[in-house]
Amino acid sequence: MNPHAVPSITPYSLLVSLRQHRRLIVSLIQREVLIRYQGSLLGLLWSFFNPVLMLAVYTFVFSVVFKARWTGGSDSKTEFALVLFAGLMVFGLFSECVNRSPSLVVSNVNYVKKVIFPLEILPVVAMGAACFHLLISLTVWLIFYSIFFGIPPATIFYLPAVLLPLVLLSLGLSWLLASLGVFIRDIHQVVGVAVSVLTFLSPVFYPIVALPEDFRAVVQLSPLTQVIEQSRDAMIWGKHLDWQSWLIYLFISGLIAWLGFAWFQKTRKGFADVL
Repeated sequence: MNPHAVPSITPYSLLVSLRQHRRLIVSLIQREVLIRYQGSLLGLLWSFFNPVLMLAVYTFVFSVVFKARWTGGSDSKTEFALVLFAGLMVFGLFSECVNRSPSLVVSNVNYVKKVIFPLEILPVVAMGAACFHLLISLTVWLIFYSIFFGIPPATIFYLPAVLLPLVLLSLGLSWLLASLGVFIRDIHQVVGVAVSVLTFLSPVFYPIVALPEDFRAVVQLSPLTQVIEQSRDAMIWGKHLDWQSWLIYLFISGLIAWLGFAWFQKTRKGFADVL
C-alpha cells in the first residue's frame, strides 16, 4: 500500500477491503471475544450467564417490584420479561458498538503506525463481537420462550432483515466516532451520556402506545424505535414487516454508514500525527 495514496471513500472499496481482510477480521473478532473473558473462572460461559442473570434481574425489578405490565400483552411475568429482553438485546447491539467506538483507534495506536493495517475494519470487528453477544442473548431468549410458550412465530425469521439497518447505522456512527475520538478525547464522555439518554427515549422498557400522544412523536425520533418495535413484532407478536418503512430506514442507515466511512477515510491520515 502506498502511504501517500488517498484512501478511497467509495462503498465498493469498503467491500473490497472486507473481502481481502476477511480472515483478519474473523481472527480479531475471536480475539475480542476471548480477551473479554480471559482470566475469569468460567471464561466464555459468562457470555451465556450474563444475559440469563440480566433477564432474571429485569423480570424481578419491573414485574415484581414495579408490577409493570406490557400494554397489549398478558399479565404473565415471563412474557413481560421476554418482551423487555427482546428490546434490550437490540439496544445492546447498538450501545456496545457506539460506546466502544471513540476508543477504537486510540486504544490501537500500534495499528496506526503500521501503514499496511486496514484501520477501517476496526468498527467491523467491534460489530462482529457485538453480534456474537447478540447471538448468545438470542439463544437464551429462544430457550426461555420455547420452555414457557412453545415455538416462536415464523416471523422470527424476519429478525436478520430487521437488524440489518441497525447494523449499518451502528457501523456508520462507529466510523465517525472512532475518528472523532482521536482528535476530541472528550467525545467518549459525550457518547456515554447520549447512549444513556437513548435508553429511555427508545421503547426499551415500555411500548410506544403506553405514552401520551404528545410524547410519542419524541420517541419516534429515536433511531432505535423502529428496529426495537419491529423486532418485537417479529419475535413475539407474529407481525410481518412494514416493508415500506423498512426500506426507508435501510436507505437512511446505508447513507449514514457511507458518510461515516467516508469521514473516517478522509481523516485517517491525521491519526498518526495526533497519536
